[in-house]
Amino acid sequence: MSSNSAMRDIDERTNLTGNSMFELLLFRLGEAKNTQKRELFGINVFKVREIMVMPEITAMVNAPDTVMGVANIRGQMIPVINLPLIAGCNPTKGLGILLVTEFARTTQAFAVEEVNEIVRLEWKQVLSAEGTGGGLVTSIARLDGNSENTRLAQVLDVEQILRDVFPEQHKGVLDGDKLATAAIPPGSVVLAADDSAVARMMIEQGLKAMNIPYIMTKTGKEAWEKLGSMQADAARQGKSIKDLVALVLTDLEMPEMDGFTLTRNIKQDSRFSGIPVVIHSSLTGTTNESHVKSVGADAYVAKFVAEELGATIRKVLER
Repeated sequence: MSSNSAMRDIDERTNLTGNSMFELLLFRLGEAKNTQKRELFGINVFKVREIMVMPEITAMVNAPDTVMGVANIRGQMIPVINLPLIAGCNPTKGLGILLVTEFARTTQAFAVEEVNEIVRLEWKQVLSAEGTGGGLVTSIARLDGNSENTRLAQVLDVEQILRDVFPEQHKGVLDGDKLATAAIPPGSVVLAADDSAVARMMIEQGLKAMNIPYIMTKTGKEAWEKLGSMQADAARQGKSIKDLVALVLTDLEMPEMDGFTLTRNIKQDSRFSGIPVVIHSSLTGTTNESHVKSVGADAYVAKFVAEELGATIRKVLER
């Protein structure tokens, strides 16, 4: 990518997130097990490095059933994951397309039946799928807004999928592990937000290992509302919100309100002056890190290395 196109990419991202919007790549995985319908699935465009016709795949000895093998893509050996198999879909048209993706410092490819289109959405069109029974789905995107018969797309929990497929590469903090502790003011907590159940579990393990009390929320909207109610509690007690919240830790991609909007809301509201915000995301790369600075976050840390998360939190708290 040239420096000019990289700058255009940053400008485009800034314009989108400035309006609480993002782009979703829609694809199909075949017929759903119970209905035989070809449901739509989605992935954030900025996680997709390239889309290509299925190349030759080399099967690997003793690979799990969900890993079809590796593909040699521009000189890099990339594992190919059978996404329809994981999602319980039957790709009757075959697996003709490969989505090469970058998540949390890893590159992998997902085999899919077909790619449909890219749609531009507002985060408020995306609702949490928590409690709907879809364990591998973080959220549901209403592609046509609030209309009664809107098309729906399921946004897959890629963090959960990668942890299931490659458990050795995506380890959390084990019970009993100790990380260097971080000192936060007595009586205060870290307020954290992440829409992925597996990410929340790993964050909780990390914060416990650092002996940091926390409150966990599932969306930016929930974190924002919690911050508002805690500010009201602080005022009633004659305290500052900083006495109750030492730091906000937020993911970027979340239904209803994303992490960019949450960060901007906190930084532009005088009630929350001085509360540091750390963005913790699987959206890695210089484009994202540049944009994190533009919304006023105090730090950015890529998912998921507990020691790096701990070091970043300590550094921000010590400023």
